[in-house]
Amino acid sequence: MKTAIVTDSNSGITQKEAEQMGISVVPMPVLIDGELYYEDITLTQEQFYQKLKSDAQVSTSQPNPIDVGDIWDKVLKDYDELVYIPMSSGLSETCNTLSHYAETEERFKNKVFVVDNQRISITQRQSVIDGLELAKDGKSGKEIAEWLLNTKMTSSIYIMVDTLKYLKKGGRLTPAVAMIGTLLKIKPVLQIQGFKLDQYAKVRKLADAKTTMINAIKKDLETRFKDQVAAGKMQLAIAHTENFEEAKKFKEEINDAIPNLEVKYVDPLSLSVSCHIGPGALAVACMIKY
Repeated sequence: MKTAIVTDSNSGITQKEAEQMGISVVPMPVLIDGELYYEDITLTQEQFYQKLKSDAQVSTSQPNPIDVGDIWDKVLKDYDELVYIPMSSGLSETCNTLSHYAETEERFKNKVFVVDNQRISITQRQSVIDGLELAKDGKSGKEIAEWLLNTKMTSSIYIMVDTLKYLKKGGRLTPAVAMIGTLLKIKPVLQIQGFKLDQYAKVRKLADAKTTMINAIKKDLETRFKDQVAAGKMQLAIAHTENFEEAKKFKEEINDAIPNLEVKYVDPLSLSVSCHIGPGALAVACMIKY
């Protein structure tokens, strides 16, 4: 039984990386001033931020199920089944749409397993790697899906937002709150605990934001995930939005604060999150590994 792993570009895995890893990545659609682009196909990270900062109308969209089905069909020519790992259903309806599609299209029944394991960006990337390792160990699509679902809440993300402009633009803040926050130079720290992007803390300085995130992730590791840490099953990752140099510094600070765990990746955040929080953001995550 040969089982393939397929994901979407919200994982941060590029088309080039996907080829090297032996997986397929569905490019997420991005609408810019009414024109449709596809992440890492017709739209680079650099082009995206250039448009975003120019005050263009930028939004993300669900991929067309027919297009995703075409990718699944292509993969199933070489594999018996596949596990599809999309972004969290708490952040998009994409997962629910494609779950229904896989369940109702006869040719995909018992062959395509859509896994809603509540991941995004660097934690979603790890799910893909876990899926590959499980497949190498001979696990079936159903078994891989079950493992990913059983461990879905064993991850945590904290994100510092550099500007309130894009949260306001996306309707996640009222204009009055955004104005006050901007005047006070507030840098909100947000969190993703499997579902939606929620507020965690408010700070005014980058250094305070980084300290807040490090302390939050340390607490998670010492409490919620202490058993997984003891078993050597947890690791760290960093993400950013057009902020690579600061992300590299942040990695060093995390290494100093949490020396017993590896920082596995330093990746750009996916465009689906980036369009809501804008450039200059930093994030740290911890997640289980197989």
